Amino acid sequence: MNTFMWDTPEKLRALLCELVSWESRTLTEGENKFAFRLKDKLLTLPYFEKHPDLIELHDAGLGRNAVTAFYKHPTATETVVLISHFDTVHTEEYGELEPLAFSPEELTKKLMEPKYLKDLPEAARIDLASGNYLFGRGTMDMKMGLALHMQLIEKASFEQWPINLILTTVPDEEVNSAGMRAAVVELVRLREQHGLTYKLFLNSEPSFSQGPSDTNEYIYSGTIGKIMPAALFYGKETHVGEPLKGMTAPFIASYMTQHMEWNPLFRETDLGESTPLPVSLQLKDLKMEYSTQTPYRAAALYNVFLLKRTAAEVMAIFEEVALQAMAACNAHYQDICTRENVQGVGMVKVLRYEALLEHAIHKLGAEEVQAIKHQVQQHPAWDDREKSIRIVDQLMIRCQELAPATVLLYAPPYYPAINSSNHPLVKQSIELMKQTAQTFDIEVEQIHYFNGICDLSYVNYSDASNEWLAFERNTPVWGDTYHIPFKEMAALQGPVLNVGPFGKDAHQKTERLHVDSAFKEMPVMIDTLIKSLF
Repeated sequence: MNTFMWDTPEKLRALLCELVSWESRTLTEGENKFAFRLKDKLLTLPYFEKHPDLIELHDAGLGRNAVTAFYKHPTATETVVLISHFDTVHTEEYGELEPLAFSPEELTKKLMEPKYLKDLPEAARIDLASGNYLFGRGTMDMKMGLALHMQLIEKASFEQWPINLILTTVPDEEVNSAGMRAAVVELVRLREQHGLTYKLFLNSEPSFSQGPSDTNEYIYSGTIGKIMPAALFYGKETHVGEPLKGMTAPFIASYMTQHMEWNPLFRETDLGESTPLPVSLQLKDLKMEYSTQTPYRAAALYNVFLLKRTAAEVMAIFEEVALQAMAACNAHYQDICTRENVQGVGMVKVLRYEALLEHAIHKLGAEEVQAIKHQVQQHPAWDDREKSIRIVDQLMIRCQELAPATVLLYAPPYYPAINSSNHPLVKQSIELMKQTAQTFDIEVEQIHYFNGICDLSYVNYSDASNEWLAFERNTPVWGDTYHIPFKEMAALQGPVLNVGPFGKDAHQKTERLHVDSAFKEMPVMIDTLIKSLF
């Protein structure tokens, strides 16, 4: 007689520790191997022993694969998609404890030793002493979510639940979401191939504490969006001995940064929740070596969060801010030229990447422009953000008649905001989760937008006026090393919900998972949620 492998808190905890031990830091060999290990693990379930073809690997680039495991009821069409990611951020911050970062039981015990205990923040020491937290990279973010979905698939297949489940777990969520962008296309294919109706997209990212003393648990009925406006600042080179014969890129960039940082024009509010204000994610000179030539090229990346706005709307605001910033820059520069009685090198223009590209094609020809882009994209050490900047840089070097200029662009990644707070099924599900939580004597609250950024951004997409084209036209690597399947995303219509275990300090050396929430409460809550959909 077959027996459950993951049906008790103890077995589920052991499963989590095994998944965590398969270290899968983003862009490492461990991330590449994880999908194959997971497939082998799922094939030990009797259902997949009989139906191995229902587990598939999907190429996500660079040796990585997304995994889908499909529990298919013989007659049901209604389907729940269970979404998780298996990559983790890196572990340098663990210091000498880094070898234990992926061994939660051993790490948690080791942290109790006085040598390490004294270095923990007070909140982490209190949690450690409680015995109700498991420490380690990926325990919270988010291999526990994957473990819960594996438990669900096992239970559904044993008990023959009259609903379909598609476990979908992906790499690269922590960087570019290449895994989810690949999985979206496959989810559309599976729906069409098997005649499915997607009833709910359920993610199980962890519930984030809202403050040091906050122990409430949260359910999220949407996810915040993120987009990255960027700028290349192109001035005029000169020798430091003749500074007024040029204009440095840092001089130009300083005005843009002052106008972008914490600018309330980018703040959005919806359903009583607001986006964090924008900040710089990177500001750098593109000069590769020291010399007495002034730096005349620089670049910046800015983080902007979204609730309702499209890429077109953000670009319009970004351009407005850039025009204000360059007006201030030009006014100051003109004052300096007047004071020093020099003519100067001209006023700084503002143009979008799409305008630069059109100018470059007209001047150089489409073939030459494509060759420039291709050469940049072959650079092995540059990621999509660096390639985006360098493409603009190389085009400006060949179009210096446009200088001095600030060129506006988008750099990957882009996460559209998604919200299902007003969907009847989501409203019912949240009330059910609150009632179920009360049986454990815990309070669960609703948050409308998950603020940790997650892969739910790539389903249930809506953009009737094709405003995403502003992203395509102003993203230099679009269609080459970066692509978003907007058409398929729009085809995956269905409400979204995030129900996951409580934890603290994601991406920190004190990352930890609440044991009772993970192994006792969440299994019941998610089980109850899925059964309510039958």
